[in-house]
Amino acid sequence: MTRPGFVLEVDRNTPPILFHHGEGFRLEKLPPGRTRVIYPAEPLEPIEHPDAAIRHALLNPLGDSPPLPALLRPGMKLTIAFDDVSLPLPPMRRPDIRQRIIEQVLDMAAAAGVDDVALIAALALHRRMTEAELRHAVGDRVYDAFAPHGLLTNHDAEDPDNLAYLGTTDKGEEVEINKRAAESDLLVYVNINIVSMDGGWKSTATGLASYRSLRHHHNVRTLRHSRSFMDQHRSELHSSNWRMGKVLRDAGVKIFQIETTINNDVFGTEGPMSVLQKREWEWNARDRFTFLAMQKSLERLPARTRRQIFHSWKAPHAMTSVQAGEVEAVHQVTTENVYRQHLVAVEGQTDILTMGLPYICPYNVNSIMNPILVMCLGLGYFFNLYRGRPLVREGGVLIMSHPTPWEFHPVHHPSYIDFFEQVLAETTDPVEIESRYEKQYAEDEWYRHLYRTSYAYHGVHPFYMWYWGSHALAHLGQVIVVGGDPRAVHRLGFRPASTMQDALEMASDVVGRDATITHVHNPPILMADVS
Repeated sequence: MTRPGFVLEVDRNTPPILFHHGEGFRLEKLPPGRTRVIYPAEPLEPIEHPDAAIRHALLNPLGDSPPLPALLRPGMKLTIAFDDVSLPLPPMRRPDIRQRIIEQVLDMAAAAGVDDVALIAALALHRRMTEAELRHAVGDRVYDAFAPHGLLTNHDAEDPDNLAYLGTTDKGEEVEINKRAAESDLLVYVNINIVSMDGGWKSTATGLASYRSLRHHHNVRTLRHSRSFMDQHRSELHSSNWRMGKVLRDAGVKIFQIETTINNDVFGTEGPMSVLQKREWEWNARDRFTFLAMQKSLERLPARTRRQIFHSWKAPHAMTSVQAGEVEAVHQVTTENVYRQHLVAVEGQTDILTMGLPYICPYNVNSIMNPILVMCLGLGYFFNLYRGRPLVREGGVLIMSHPTPWEFHPVHHPSYIDFFEQVLAETTDPVEIESRYEKQYAEDEWYRHLYRTSYAYHGVHPFYMWYWGSHALAHLGQVIVVGGDPRAVHRLGFRPASTMQDALEMASDVVGRDATITHVHNPPILMADVS
């Protein structure tokens, strides 16, 4: 029986609480009597026979869509698009859900006599996936059958010959997506959903879009007024993608959407990492020994080795639902299943919100968590994991624990380096950054070349990461980073602290000495339903 998430009131008997700290950990003793800790639910029970469940979904679609086999015929053009390397987190053990689904779709296409089939990784302005990453996502059999013939590709948002302009929304937003996807007789989209923001029309309207299209919702105004990204009814980002979805539908793009949800089993129930998924007061002597040994061993290793160890970890995520058919009908069920895993009821806001940031976010898979991504993970993602109201009150303090090294991956994040050195040295104001610098970076030919031919994120991507945290920047009174590189933390516009106690002392200058504290215990992630 899966135990739900809950809120623990900290008292004098509460053991130290685990904080993730990049490629390491900290145990923090939080003040009793005014602190609460929000724990995620335990992993939901997985579907016992995932392949059978996938087949059932393809044959019994939701909404007004016919079953997939009824949409397939000889001579048609079929495109299968799928979520890129940013999902799931951490990457899941083989076989990846995308592989399971794509193999069944291809089997049905072959049975129907469809021979014009192409696969596209829907990466928007993310970096291209490597061969190893594509093999992991779709499996060796699919990769070997399609990639050598140029039929398994990464979406290119800067290829004018392979983009199709489809019109504008009633708000004047231009919609331009991958030409092959737009002109196919059927576009099958394969999604893995770990947060309620993903999936739905965002799959195609964002994942297969160009910069021309993306700039209409990846901007400061839209992201600052999305409260939160995870609450579809209050997300401007969601509304914009849904308006674009209407343009896709009116233009005749025929989509068969397949969405899945997974449980939050990140570290498993066996092996040394499993202790990270237990609640601290349930640790036995062996768990305590395992944790301390792991912590000490990691501390002795160079940062590069620690990073390799963590990024080699494949999570035992398991599928909890699969639904297929019409986009909006599918996404409604998907969202309910995401909430079933993640929602935790929380009463009221707090003065100080604390969080330990792990080693990974959507944009540093097999890469480095640079300072801009630290900001984005804390203020963009974890801050926004709420429904109703933010966990921390307006004018409150956010305390994040992360080493925040002044370090960048030169291949993956070249424009991030210049953004950090040039733009943030001048200003951290998202509105000023957008007006003064975005166009220059977005249209830079060298960044464009690296995005298209190497494995670099698009030149504009660090801007979007900064905008992602713009709501939190406007909402918070102060941001403090525990254990971070002081120079990097200052460059972000935040305050560094050596210890959690120092950070709480600094926070008291803003919110008073008896301030309430809430700690979000993740990963695995949760979503606070704040009353």
